[in-house]
Amino acid sequence: MRYPEFLQENGTIGFVAPSFGCATEPYYTAFMHALDRFHQMGYQTQLGENCLVEKGIGISNDPKLCGMELNESYCGTNNDVIISCGGGELMCEVLPYIDFGRIRNAKPKWYMGFSDNTNFTFLSATVCDTAAIYGPCASAFGMEPWHPAVEDAFALLCGKRDGVHNYDLWERESSKSEETPLAPYQVTEPVRIRCFGDEPVTIKGRLIGGCMDCLVNLTGTEFDHVKEFTERYREDGFLWFLESCDLNIMSIRRAVWQMIHAGWFSHVKGFLIGRPLCFGEEAFGIDQYRAVTDLLADFKVPVIMDLDIGHLSPMMPVISGALAEVRVQDHKFEMQYILK
Repeated sequence: MRYPEFLQENGTIGFVAPSFGCATEPYYTAFMHALDRFHQMGYQTQLGENCLVEKGIGISNDPKLCGMELNESYCGTNNDVIISCGGGELMCEVLPYIDFGRIRNAKPKWYMGFSDNTNFTFLSATVCDTAAIYGPCASAFGMEPWHPAVEDAFALLCGKRDGVHNYDLWERESSKSEETPLAPYQVTEPVRIRCFGDEPVTIKGRLIGGCMDCLVNLTGTEFDHVKEFTERYREDGFLWFLESCDLNIMSIRRAVWQMIHAGWFSHVKGFLIGRPLCFGEEAFGIDQYRAVTDLLADFKVPVIMDLDIGHLSPMMPVISGALAEVRVQDHKFEMQYILK
């Protein structure tokens, strides 16, 4: 696994928009404020051509142009790390235009984003053997003040953190809007981590995963190199981190079923499941827990749920592709990264 160099003082942060950009409110104002803040911190910034564009369908621009922007930004020398402008709907259509061979041979560079950016953070690890960060997108850095999760994500990008932990409260309803673009997370709900399996838990393995909406869409395509990846690192075992956005309870269950029968979970050591956006919903007597635990029980590994991963903020930054050791006890989650 290749690990990029961390962002140094006075380094350059690049921004790309292979999914949505920051052309509309509240994202435009938040992005502009984030840029100002980075400049005040002593960093340079470099914007890709699509960052402030709104011409695409579910993404910033034409898929070919989005792919070209990512290729040039990643393989070029105008920036040191990359943060995606935002998530969206159809980054999958950009994948045919991303030059994974060129990226695999380029000097590795940290890429950070989540949600639709799973299409790159997941493939960077499984196709290019290059770690990426499943973490907040650009406009999150415009909030005032920064939530500790945002501080942790930036500290990780700078090499000033080597692990993460859960937070005390989470946000059920966001207060960010066109009128309040810099609003911080509105955290009101206490974190209650649920562990299916014996507790306390200590497990170690290589992290892989992302947003299930995207992962299940990749399953079985020419971009699905998961079997080769899991065989390549089989001695490490795997910690699958999973969360969902638009999937309802039944869709989550179908997604888990599909990944199981695609052979994705070979050599699994544990599952780290974030709160789904459909948190608290039920269908046909199945809740968010049984949507996954009924099917994952056969693997006889810990299934840790309601973690700070994904769309219900805050989110812990997760290094896709890295080795990690996880400890869980009494609603406390700690994960130490091992970059080898």
